[in-house]
Order: sequence, then structure tokens, then C-alpha cells
Amino acid sequence: MDILITIQHPAHVHFFKHAIDEFEARGHDVHVRALDKDVALSLLDAYDIDYKVLGSRDGSVTRAALATLAIECRLYREAKRIQPDVMTAIGGVGASHVAQLVGAKCVVFTDTEHATLSNAITFPFADEVATPGCYRDDAGAKQYRYPSYHELAYLHPDRFDPDPSALDGLPVEADDTYAVLRLVSWGAAHDVGDAGLDRLTELVTRLEDAGATVLVSAEDDALPPELAGYDIDIHPALIHHVLAYADLFVGESGTMASESAVLGTPTVYVHSTNPGLMDDLASFDLLFGYHGEDRNERAVRRALDILRSSNDDWDDRRQSLFNQKVDATDVIVQRVLVAAS
Repeated sequence: MDILITIQHPAHVHFFKHAIDEFEARGHDVHVRALDKDVALSLLDAYDIDYKVLGSRDGSVTRAALATLAIECRLYREAKRIQPDVMTAIGGVGASHVAQLVGAKCVVFTDTEHATLSNAITFPFADEVATPGCYRDDAGAKQYRYPSYHELAYLHPDRFDPDPSALDGLPVEADDTYAVLRLVSWGAAHDVGDAGLDRLTELVTRLEDAGATVLVSAEDDALPPELAGYDIDIHPALIHHVLAYADLFVGESGTMASESAVLGTPTVYVHSTNPGLMDDLASFDLLFGYHGEDRNERAVRRALDILRSSNDDWDDRRQSLFNQKVDATDVIVQRVLVAAS
């Protein structure tokens, strides 16, 4: 069987990497087509995944829209040549359209309710829309809900074991008190109108005053010049080890916030939206989400409280989560193979 996977974001590489291994171990041919987005290609290289690049989608909304059309055309040419049995992706705008044109089944995975435009032009063309059980929206008869998160395709304990040597070269060790601050560029289509943290220099100072070394991870041009010395200089494939040993995560990135939470790292998430995934993680007291006009001050207060607290039950909270969630890679493999059959 031929399976065509499209990658639009670095997190999609993590999501599919173990499923790719499973498919290939069962004798299926996997074809990966990727966008040149942030560190996605570096991750594909690090995991030794063969791929071809479809293009990139940067710049203004108009330029991004034109690039999307060009990317779909390239994907169509690739799919027509490969003749896949199944196409799959996170989000899956291009995959759902092209699958219709080449007669392939299409399984779309999503956990992003506020990607309203993308969802509207994707779901009608997909054969199945697979969502975490906490996904708030109703995608209709095609929706398949499963008890897990995207992040548990690669951070489930059966898939990931943190390695303290991954911190070599950073100004911290695994048993040091440190906080990771994640900043995003707000360039994605579903980010339009969103905003996260402000007064970043003051935030870093307050975290340091509370006893934490601060490491900053930033997308593109999101890092203010005055915080350049805090930037994490590490291969992107190692970032989850850094998150696993952190005492605190504060950030604007929904992906990295949910990754930190499932790793058992106290997580403060600042955003102007509140997706179902974040509410579900909050129900296990692993993540504290703040949105609204006063989100910054409330988030900072919570972050400082966490650093000053003597609570050490984060592993118990994490175990409570795993008592209710499954390995998402198993779900990916099952849904793709079911679609093909």
C-alpha cells in the first residue's frame, strides 16, 4: 500500500514519525511531502525520514494564498505519479483536495477548532476527520473521536524517555531550577488577530528573581533584541528533553504548551483563544491557560506561584492523564489502515 503524508509544520514531523516507522515495518510504502516551514526539514533530516519539498508559505496573506495554490499543484503532480491508496495530514487542506482528484482516501487529523477557514475548506473533502475527544466542534458524520492528544503520538511514555545529556551545551543541568519561555511570530492563518505575552523583559527578570534560570525559544523574528542572550541554542529534535526537565513553561505556543503539560512540566499558556485541548489539560492541573485582557498579569502571578511552591505532585497529575489517554501513534496507524481497507 502507498501512503502519502504531507507535513506543514515541525510538530507534524513529531506526530507522524513513529507511525511512519510502523507503516514501513508492515511493508507499506510511505511518501512524505513537506513544506519548508521553520525547522520541519531539519527534523525530517534528524529522524532520517525521506521527503521531498513542496515549497514554502511565507509573507503576506495574499502571498501565502498564492503559495498555497502552487503547493497544491505540486502535491497533485506528486500524488498523480505515486497513486497513493491513502493521503493523510494534520489540517490537511491540500491533502483532502488532492486525494479527491487522484481517487485516494484521505484521513485528516486536527485539534484546532479556531482554524475555521482551513477546516471549512478541508472537512467536506476528507473521508475521515480524526480529533481528540476534547475537540469542541462537531465535524459531522466523518468525525472520529479518540481519547488522546496529538502530542501523545511522540511523548507518550512508550515513545519518549528524557535524556539529561540533551542539555549539554545549555547553561542548565537537569536538576537545576529553570524555566522555558516560548514566543511565537503569530504568522499562521489561524493566528490572525491573536496575541500572547507582552513586557517580556520584565517577565524574564521576575522569573529570575524567583530563582529560575530562563531559557527562551522563539520563532522567526519573535525574539526581542534585548533577550538575544537567552535564546536556546539546541537542535530542534532535542527540545522535548529540555521541556521534560524544566520546572516551568511559560509560552504563547499551543503546541509547546501542550507538549510541556503532557511531560509533567508545570505549564502556563497565554493566548487570546482557549481551545478544548487546553481545557482538557487544565482539568488535570497540568496546564494553566490565560486569555482575555488581563491574561499577562494573571499568567505571571501563576508562574511565580509555581516557582515558589513546594508542590511535587506533578508526576501524579501526569499519571492521572495517562490513565485516561492512549498512545496516539496507535490511533494514526489504525485510522489510516482502516481508511485504506
